[in-house]
Amino acid sequence: MTEPRWLDEVEERAWLGFVFTRDLIAAAVGRDTSRRSNLTYVEYTVLARLADAPDHRRSFADLAAVLEWSQSRLSHQITRMEKRGLVAREAIPDDARRTAAVLTAKGAEVLAAAAPAHVASVRRHMIDVLDREQLTELAAIYDSLLAHHRRTADRHTPRIDLRGQHNGSIG
Repeated sequence: MTEPRWLDEVEERAWLGFVFTRDLIAAAVGRDTSRRSNLTYVEYTVLARLADAPDHRRSFADLAAVLEWSQSRLSHQITRMEKRGLVAREAIPDDARRTAAVLTAKGAEVLAAAAPAHVASVRRHMIDVLDREQLTELAAIYDSLLAHHRRTADRHTPRIDLRGQHNGSIG
């Protein structure tokens, strides 16, 4: 058995910095989102990804891929959100075995009301803490990490491009 390649001080700081800041920022934005809109962070994320899609609908396979979730996790989440009237399920006309998630009018209204406070929270807890150069470097770092993990993942479905255009439903 070979000796593990233990992390040096810089590597450990980078790893733990990612772990802790990701959790802290997500929790803070989640609290703000929930307090201001009665949406969980996860619900907001699902609604935003549906709002970004043509006709505000995505097949379950596509939505799961964009969110990087299992279809099982997505199905349970959609069921909870359906009960609140935020999304609906629809059969895909050309393939009866597949289902799409669709943003409802109520879901779009709730998302539109929540988006300004959500983006303000994202800015307060992350974006405005860093200068433009740091943000550019961080974006490049995440592009590299995402590309690596998507290449090595055993999935063959499209992913959202972090450099892509958004329709104001900051996710």
